[in-house]
Amino acid sequence: MLKHTWWVVVAGMLGTCLIQSESHAQVFGVELRANALPAAGGMAGTGIARPQDVQSSMVLNTATLTQQKGTNFSFSAAWIEPTFNLENEATIGPVGPFKQKSKRPGSLIGNIVATQDFTALGLPVTTGLGLITASGLGVDYREASGSNGTSAEFMVLSTASALGVQLTDRVSFGAGLNISTAQMDGVFAGQSASTPDYGVRGNLGLTYDLFDRTTIGAFWLTKEKHVFENFLRVPLTSNYLDLDMELPNIFGIGIADESLCNGKLLVAVDLQYMMWADTDFWGSLWDDQLAVQTGVQYTTDRGIRLRGGYTFVENASKTSAVGSIGGITPQTSVDYIRALFPNISQNRISAGIGVPNVLPGIDLDLFAGGMFKESESFGATTVDLEAYWVGFGVSWRFRRGGCGRQCVPDQW
Repeated sequence: MLKHTWWVVVAGMLGTCLIQSESHAQVFGVELRANALPAAGGMAGTGIARPQDVQSSMVLNTATLTQQKGTNFSFSAAWIEPTFNLENEATIGPVGPFKQKSKRPGSLIGNIVATQDFTALGLPVTTGLGLITASGLGVDYREASGSNGTSAEFMVLSTASALGVQLTDRVSFGAGLNISTAQMDGVFAGQSASTPDYGVRGNLGLTYDLFDRTTIGAFWLTKEKHVFENFLRVPLTSNYLDLDMELPNIFGIGIADESLCNGKLLVAVDLQYMMWADTDFWGSLWDDQLAVQTGVQYTTDRGIRLRGGYTFVENASKTSAVGSIGGITPQTSVDYIRALFPNISQNRISAGIGVPNVLPGIDLDLFAGGMFKESESFGATTVDLEAYWVGFGVSWRFRRGGCGRQCVPDQW
């Protein structure tokens, strides 16, 4: 009887804890990274070595902050629209057979970052502050009778601070700290409730200029741990369970070169490795994951920046069902639970355009992308997933004092 009660709890929790933020279906698992940022969004999320927007310096490699001269302020927004279809042909605890497209609407996300360099004071330092949409996922199957009201959302929003230091003419070092608020909203009225938690995540980065127009970069983003206290009530009791969840260690390395076409063509290649297998919760469902990102930017004679990119990401879903999830061994199929959290998206493309100085000192960036449809069966449950996204960014750049020439006049 006790084992059966535990399984009802697990099925209730996992069968309905599909996660938002980003219903971001172009993400790596639940990590958004730089896929929806002003310039990086058109270049497949690349930016570890030479980012083309200030948000990417905060999200990816903080050492690249030293490339952001003067005072910069940038706001960006994106709309992400996934299509998530699920067909379950088995009875799993409180969840019965059903077939439905997730009714959760798309996500509108924003990112705001300001940076300031201190070269005018003789300091080889650049600082940054930002509000970042970090990670998440979401689904809604409440209209399907067999789903037992499955609907949930998980979102992580971060307040980011970072520092980049120019150590030598060719080497820069960066460090950052993200303080995040997370929200997990489960299903089953009376058993779970929307639960908040807070977490901390560090970021260390390094860049090295191989040549005048060729840079390599690397970063380490630490784990972020969340404990959603009293998240789920044990049926027929007054006891509650905490839900432990971690975002993974992420390691990245990238190279960027802008020596081609007389300096008009920037080519960037990034590798990011996400250590899902070493995390609470996700480690029971996903293996470690490698993302290969390639982006290009061509600057026309009139200064217009044309961008494109392609990303390949490993299917991180485990090849076989694990014996337990969060230390709990269910009596029935774990395949259904794995289908609720598919990390199967492998191919996506993107494109964008950047227009500098649409007004004096103001840049405009537009981007769009799509994730090709992927399908996979987990025992009696089949899922398919695809998505598209569009967005823009507006950046204000002020380059005065020790930062070089003025790009904004004192008087207009």
